[in-house]
Amino acid sequence: MTTVTLTTENFDEVAQGDGIVLVDFWADWCGPCKRFAPVFEKSAGKHEDITFAKVDTEAQPELSERFGISSIPTLMAIRDGVIVFAEPGALPEPVLENVIEQVRGLDMEDVRRRVES
Repeated sequence: MTTVTLTTENFDEVAQGDGIVLVDFWADWCGPCKRFAPVFEKSAGKHEDITFAKVDTEAQPELSERFGISSIPTLMAIRDGVIVFAEPGALPEPVLENVIEQVRGLDMEDVRRRVES
């Protein structure tokens, strides 16, 4: 599966749908971002039920500001329209796979209750 490029125009439409969306905030000049990109792409090929998306922080500074992205790469996981994970740093493949499994295993009713309270 190919990754989706997110912009201010399509971010909400993609992120607020059902299911899991993993977002990689990156920039072309960022060495750790370049090292993380193949890990992200490989994972995208293994999880066809997940939307893998990228935000170029140089081209989309409004999105970086909106989500308080101060370090890249930053991985954000969104499930059923709720941000459930956001962490800066280039994750190794086993850690990324662990994040995916944890996001899959979330009780979204419980998450929504916690967000509302």
